[in-house]
Amino acid sequence: MNEKTIWGMKIQPKIFQKSKEADKLSEHPSPNASPSLRKTDASLATLSSSKVVAALAGAAAWLATEWLWPKLLGDTLGHGLYPSQLIRQAADIGGAAGLSLALLLTNEALLAAFARRAEGARAYVRPLALAALMPMLLAGYGYSVLGNSATPNSAASKPLRLAMIQANIVDYERQRQQFGAYETVHKILDTHFAMSYDAVVRQHADAVMWSETSYPTTFGHPKSAAGAELDQTIVDIVNSAGVPFIFGTYDRDAFGEYNAAAFLAPNTGLLGFYRKTRLFPFTEYVPAWLDSPLVRRLLPWTGNWQHGNGARVFPLRLADGREIPVLPLICRDDVDASLGIAGARLGAQAILTMSNDAWFSDYPQGAELHQAVAAFRSIETRLPQFRVTTNGFSGVIDANGNIQAASKMGQQTLIIGDIAARTPPRTLIVWWGDWVGLAGLAFLLSLLLQTLIASVSASAIWQRYLTRQNAKAQQAMALPLAVSVLPPAARIAASVLRSFARLSLIGIGIAMLQSDALRGNTLAQIRSFSVLFLVPEVAAWCVLLAFGARASIENGALVLTRGAHRIEIALVDIAAVEVWRLPLPSAGVSLRLSSGARWRYGLALTHPNALVQALQAAGITAQPAAPARGALYQQARLAIQRGRLDQPFAKFVLLPFLLAFPAYYLHQHIAYGSGFGEFTSFGLKAYLLGFALWWAAWAIGVMAFGAALRAMIELGTVLGVLLRPSSALELRRWLECAAKLALYVGVPGWLLLRVYGG
Repeated sequence: MNEKTIWGMKIQPKIFQKSKEADKLSEHPSPNASPSLRKTDASLATLSSSKVVAALAGAAAWLATEWLWPKLLGDTLGHGLYPSQLIRQAADIGGAAGLSLALLLTNEALLAAFARRAEGARAYVRPLALAALMPMLLAGYGYSVLGNSATPNSAASKPLRLAMIQANIVDYERQRQQFGAYETVHKILDTHFAMSYDAVVRQHADAVMWSETSYPTTFGHPKSAAGAELDQTIVDIVNSAGVPFIFGTYDRDAFGEYNAAAFLAPNTGLLGFYRKTRLFPFTEYVPAWLDSPLVRRLLPWTGNWQHGNGARVFPLRLADGREIPVLPLICRDDVDASLGIAGARLGAQAILTMSNDAWFSDYPQGAELHQAVAAFRSIETRLPQFRVTTNGFSGVIDANGNIQAASKMGQQTLIIGDIAARTPPRTLIVWWGDWVGLAGLAFLLSLLLQTLIASVSASAIWQRYLTRQNAKAQQAMALPLAVSVLPPAARIAASVLRSFARLSLIGIGIAMLQSDALRGNTLAQIRSFSVLFLVPEVAAWCVLLAFGARASIENGALVLTRGAHRIEIALVDIAAVEVWRLPLPSAGVSLRLSSGARWRYGLALTHPNALVQALQAAGITAQPAAPARGALYQQARLAIQRGRLDQPFAKFVLLPFLLAFPAYYLHQHIAYGSGFGEFTSFGLKAYLLGFALWWAAWAIGVMAFGAALRAMIELGTVLGVLLRPSSALELRRWLECAAKLALYVGVPGWLLLRVYGG
């Protein structure tokens, strides 16, 4: 029997051959079937589940490897779907990696159908249907997207008319050796000037863009008097044209030179440089750990350019007064989805890409592939793109990835593109980033975690830990217990207030993730937190406090006391105790009286199991108020004993203080030049007030993150109850541990990464 292991899970391709009896059982399961047949049916379900997990694990491994492993051109299987206008639209959900996932799962389904071909049509029809479903869903989504984009937009802005100069001048180094550096640069500029004149005067372009390194020397930092003269010539041409120019050149600072794009505005001069972020290894630079005189001798063509620092958005100021924010990308930058996503988040309305694909002169398919990969940046962000290269392929790419105007390879061409530039609605991949590979890695880690959980759960150490936890739980649940005796109106009021507060807290966290303005406005955060969370949460707490009491069992009666007030219910009058199906405003129980009526008051308490067990010991029946799975969910929720790290003071007061202190100290260094700069400049009151605001901001952030973790714990528990009821309690314990690690280790780790990892 062949067997393979995926992250510790043993997957058997073929455990057994189905018998006729098993076939009948799967068609008409009988409650009176023999144990062997029921075991066979369970094995069939396990086999089917294992095959699905194996398929998902294989796809996840592929995508996680692509996400982790550095690649020269960012290639992935999904790029092969570019010719399909319908299917490629789904790249705005998960990027090209999402299309790769669809391809992998479709092929897994086809492979499963092929493997079952000998078992008859019923065996392979289902995987074939699944294989057909994936492209149908993608095509349907694409049809919807294209239909919406074809709808006339009454608010459509005036198109941006941009000229791209494909000069078809290649091999600068050979021309330098033949004609000299000065003459070569003059020839390049003269060609670009002539084509730009035609673009502005005859074609009425709003702006002009040249290709990567079309001005093959530093601009603005001349190395000689001749270089300064050439710089001034470009400035004069731009002033005469009266439109902005964007061109490839070099930038320079104390750290070295950069492959850059310069933005020049008429009568204003240089607006700034975008520095290429993704340099080509072993031609534009050598990794620092490998750089040495020996490597330079072996690779004499290697450059010394420095890396840029990521996406930047520049204003394209047009002659008619419009100012369009654009995202420049240079060559390899356009194969990196994260740069396009970052530019979209910064508010870009168009992408300007310049490249030098001359090395594909003899292999046009390479340049064509590069253009197709670049087109995915427009699909992902729904931003139009103007793309110019040295000798092809240049073109205008719309928000759906269609090439509207294009050049051929090896021809001198002036390309004029007219396309509307406006802020598009944010796509899922812009919201979440390049998430598919990370999700694949998380799935693999979850399989590994499942294996570890199974191993640790069987260990003696874990069993001793559970014994200690159970002992603590029994001690915490000793009578008398603090309860809130809630009439229906009070329970409803407290439940509504607390639900609103908790949901608002998650909403505040989502709003902070989406809004740069809110993240930078601590006072607005405090106002939102106070009004939407703190006030309703305190109000709910006051309701519970107003009806607070102590519960105990004395002399055959359940006794509820509050000061001088006392309520006694004879145990003989209590028929059953029911745990609340919805733990709102907290966990609690209801009492069913011997008359059949439910006692009008509900008892809200932290440990309802303690009261249930005490009443059971007195002979009262405990009846779950929820179905069997609902009762199991409640059991899993209530079985977890809270430790010191689970207390609100530790999570939401002490932890934010420990996080705010180093962050505020760093802020003082940045803003004032020393860790106590504000204290030195404005006094102790200003310093402490500033720290209090930082502390409050961190507390709000930690609470919002904690609320999100709590929501994931509850969702995970529900899924565990539905999918694997026998492991629900164990899963709940591990989810609680994982959430604690995420809060107490993950958040400080994230802060350290932000500080030391840039």
